[in-house]
Amino acid sequence: MTDDTRKIRLIMELRQSGITDTGVLSALERIPREEFVLSNFSDQAYENTALPIEQGQTISQPYVVAFMTRALELGPRMRVLEIGTGSGYQAAVLSKLCRRVYTVERYRSLLRQAEERFWKLGLHNIVTKFGDGHRGWPEQAPFERIVVTAAAPEVPEALKEQLAVGGVMVIPVGQSGANQDIIRICRSEEGYSSDRLLPVRFVPLVEGVAETI
Repeated sequence: MTDDTRKIRLIMELRQSGITDTGVLSALERIPREEFVLSNFSDQAYENTALPIEQGQTISQPYVVAFMTRALELGPRMRVLEIGTGSGYQAAVLSKLCRRVYTVERYRSLLRQAEERFWKLGLHNIVTKFGDGHRGWPEQAPFERIVVTAAAPEVPEALKEQLAVGGVMVIPVGQSGANQDIIRICRSEEGYSSDRLLPVRFVPLVEGVAETI
């Protein structure tokens, strides 16, 4: 079975699972997931499952990527902050749906590999930063949308402050190894409101940076 055939099968599976947003499905269809997985897992690139990558991290299950992307309700003029670049796959999908993606990663090696993938695929509206995801990217704030790809015990205050009024943040919240849920936070003039969307299992959002890796 070719990658194109596997990709079509995955898109159909996502649609049957309730992901009906044509923009989100089109973005996933246009990004070659096989470019973002380890070579020994390339035959599983279009399985609807999370896969391991370097530094003990993972590339998320396509359904979860699609679900979180849909929950952001992106528009073509929006600026999006992503915390946790990882393989770069989520940022690549976002880049097809918004004006610019700002993505922060604590592992230099992961960030370099992601940057190479973005360059290879001609994704020029992604801006990268080596840094502590808990701190966000204050120099570029506020952001209309924020997405976090690792689970925090609670929502970092710095990220809430960097969310624009009228903005939306999608973040997994919960202790590592315990119950976690994707939370959608909306900011209004009056403050913040949140909804619990989906139970998940993510790697933890770790403070600081991995200086030597």
